[in-house]
Amino acid sequence: MSGPAAAAVGTADLGAARMQMGLSLGWHIILACLGVGMPAITLIAEWRGHRTGDVHYRLLARRWARAMGVLFAIGAVSGTILSFEMGLLWPGLMGAYGQVIGLPFSLEGIAFFIEAIFLGVYLYAWDRLPPVAHLLTGVPIVVAGVASAFFVVTANAWMQQPTGFDTENGRIVAVHPWKAMFNPATPPQTVHMILAAFMVAGFAMASVYAVAMLRGRRDRYHRLGFLLPFTVAAVITPVQIGVGDWAAHFVASNQPVKLAAMEGVYRTARGVPLHIGGIAVDGELRYAVEIPDGLSLLAHWNPGAEIAGLDQVPERDRPPVNVVHLAFQAMVGLGFALLALSAWLGLHWWRRRDVPRTKWFLWPASLAGAAAVVALESGWVVTEVGRQPWIVYGVLRTADAVNPAPGLVWGFVLVTAVYVLLTVASVYVLRRLARSTPVPVAPQEPDVTGYKVV
Repeated sequence: MSGPAAAAVGTADLGAARMQMGLSLGWHIILACLGVGMPAITLIAEWRGHRTGDVHYRLLARRWARAMGVLFAIGAVSGTILSFEMGLLWPGLMGAYGQVIGLPFSLEGIAFFIEAIFLGVYLYAWDRLPPVAHLLTGVPIVVAGVASAFFVVTANAWMQQPTGFDTENGRIVAVHPWKAMFNPATPPQTVHMILAAFMVAGFAMASVYAVAMLRGRRDRYHRLGFLLPFTVAAVITPVQIGVGDWAAHFVASNQPVKLAAMEGVYRTARGVPLHIGGIAVDGELRYAVEIPDGLSLLAHWNPGAEIAGLDQVPERDRPPVNVVHLAFQAMVGLGFALLALSAWLGLHWWRRRDVPRTKWFLWPASLAGAAAVVALESGWVVTEVGRQPWIVYGVLRTADAVNPAPGLVWGFVLVTAVYVLLTVASVYVLRRLARSTPVPVAPQEPDVTGYKVV
């Protein structure tokens, strides 16, 4: 759809479709990250419990497994909504290119069912299988969760770097689904996303126990509940920053317009400074702290390298600079803040073999989960909004892919109401679960039923 047909799509409907997709993705991605990271952290706790005989690890694993089951069920609902939205909102994309990107969605469906089957076994076989056998039933959950995230992100990576097909007289021909799935953007984008999932899960789980410790619950149960997931996230954080640099180099080489929006570079130049902060006003980035030659050095390992500016493309082909730039600044800033918090814990543990008990550590630790989520969402804003106005970069415009039927605004209103209800229900169920009677332990184990999980 182009020309008059594209003009027939109302601005309000196009905006509503984009906001609905953004809301659905932004809501679902949090649950998807917990679905990737929580099973692995839960298995570590269960393994530690079996190896050390420490009942606190076992109780944590059983508590986390119950929450994991609830979150999986809610994520299945939001994932189903997303699958319908792809076809209903963007028929121009799925109708033309569904044969190209259908493979990863099919594989993701298989991974989802494997995860669901073994999650059911894992949840209901705690006291019906030998300990080692039960632990092993959790391994496919971890593998399938990571695989599911990988397959979905390959489809998004294809939208950034479309390959695996040719066009002939406006028709898609010579389709190569595997080549499309393993496109040039797949390696940096999938690794970046999977690591982000473990960071979100680790910091979010640890935040719950940081709040409890602020309220005076300093027993071993709560210390372990904080230390285990926080350590997983802390170890991954510096690796993620390195992968983020890899992803930024890829963007610099393959999506120069996105890089220009990320850094607010309007004019092509050599020796371009790195901007910290700032806001775009009248075609110029203002109020930013500049590091001379920094962007050229980071993007191309050469302080005198040329950086393409937004002046290289017509204004209609530029993404909204302030949205992309501020989201990028938030992602990077929060990433380094989490790195500093992780280093604080590492240094204190090296010196005293304990979690810092000062409120100056526990307060930011209690906010680390929210910070990781905001960094995750900001990164997706950079990825998705940064490629606009293209839904398939350089091939298909977003306006040409949207459903031309009127009334998409009402769909956005309805879906918003659904997600409000899902949010309220999720919080209610998880709070009831947290306040419920603790999982009973075997008679020979120490009595820890007095503990409560916040």
